Formats: sequence, C-alpha cells, structure tokens
Amino acid sequence: MAKTQPKPGWKAKLHEVIYEADTPGGKFFDVALLIVITISIILVMLESVGSLNLKYYWHFYIAEWIITIIFTIEYILRIVAIKKPKNYIFSFYGIVDLLSTIPTYIAFIFGGHNLLFAVRALRLLRVFRILKITRYIGESNRLLLALRNSRPKIIIFLFAVLVICIIMGTVMHLVEGPENGFDNIPLSIYWCIVTLTTVGFGDIHPITPLGRFIASCIMIIGYGIIAVPTGIVTSEITRSQKDKIPENTQACPHCNEDKHLDKAEFCHNCGKPLHEQ
Repeated sequence: MAKTQPKPGWKAKLHEVIYEADTPGGKFFDVALLIVITISIILVMLESVGSLNLKYYWHFYIAEWIITIIFTIEYILRIVAIKKPKNYIFSFYGIVDLLSTIPTYIAFIFGGHNLLFAVRALRLLRVFRILKITRYIGESNRLLLALRNSRPKIIIFLFAVLVICIIMGTVMHLVEGPENGFDNIPLSIYWCIVTLTTVGFGDIHPITPLGRFIASCIMIIGYGIIAVPTGIVTSEITRSQKDKIPENTQACPHCNEDKHLDKAEFCHNCGKPLHEQ
C-alpha cells in the first residue's frame, strides 16, 4: 500500500491563510483585514472632525479598541505562523503592523490618541496581494529599476535646471528690481522655479516689456524641461524590458521571502520547501 503523506500541521495551515493570497482562506482573510483597515482609517478621519468627536466620542473609542484588538490578534498570529519570527517582526510590513497597533495602547497609558494613527494607511498596500495583480507589481519593479538606473542622468539634469534658475533669477532681479516685487535674488530664483515648472502662483510677475519677454522664454523652456526626465526614464524602461522580475505570490514559511514565481516549490533565498507536506 502506498503511504499517505502526512497532513500539514496547524502552523502550516495558519501560514497558508495569513501569508498566501492564492487560497480561498487567504483571500477571505485579506479581504476581511482590508475592510477592517479601511473602517479604522475612516473612523480616524471622522474623529478628527470636532463636532462628530464630541457627539460620538464613546462610539469612536469603543470601535477603536475593537479594531486595535483585531490588529493585535493578527500581529500575534503572523508571528506564530512563521518559523523565524524576527524575519517578520523586522520586515517592512512587520514594522508597519506594529506601528498601526500600538497607538491605542500608548494613548491609554500616556494620552494623546492621535499619535501614529496615520501609519495605518500604509497597511492598504496589502490590497496588491488580494487582487493578485502581479503583472502590475512587476511593471512597478521595472519602473523603480529604471528610475534607479536613470539617477545619474536625472541628477545632472536637475543640476542644469538649478543653474538655469539661478542665472535667470539673477537676470530678472536686475531687469525688474525691487520696485516690481523682485526684492532680492533668492526671491527672483523662487519666481523662476515657479515659472519654469509652469506652476505660476502669480504672487510675483514681471512688469517691464523685457521682463515679460524673459518670462515667456522661461515658460517655453519649461515645457521642454518637463519632457526630458520622462524621456530618460522611458529609455531605461525600454532597455530593461527583457529583465525577468519574480512575481510576489508566495511567502516562504521559513525566511518570509515573498519574491517567488507562482509554481515555485522551493524558496530561492533559503532553499527550503514553500509548502509543507
């Protein structure tokens, strides 16, 4: 008789539900967690409205404690489900989960319940695991890679733009002068930056015909300058189209590495199996 493979332990099942978005249990867990996160952020925003806070203070207080307890249980389960808890505790999401849980406890002990509540918005990044849009995650990784490869060119380009702003700002200070609002060179450089980026606040504007002519030239240059960084990054993206970037669909229960292909059986970081039998 063929030997039947032993069923995965409860920790393996817990890991599959919490860290995997491919299974029905994992999808349900992530959707439920996302709903709780969204509700908590809405409550924090409503609580900042003075009239609502006075009228529904205790409702907000009780709801916040319920959500905090849910986050606490989730944080503990994530630590229990992984074999090396420190890999999760000191990871990006681990730190975010901790910061999104402790504000209520800090407020209960020290007061000041608004401390660190804004960090909860970062938890909405988990929506990418629920929707399983790995193709778009791969494209975002390519974009980050292109930005990193384009960094020297972009830095040189920004330095050239800064030189142009300093020169043109100084010229405008000489042409317009303090009587037209260009009181000093730093203020004139500020005007040049605002004009070059086509923002145009209108708090300072040239009066003389020569000043207006120079401003028109700066505006035209600004349209060209906006297109240059886009061209640099686009060139790098085109160059890196053949690069293969792993899809983030599975998390290793041993080291918590999450950059694996859909059908991977072993972790490329620690070499251990991704699914216990």
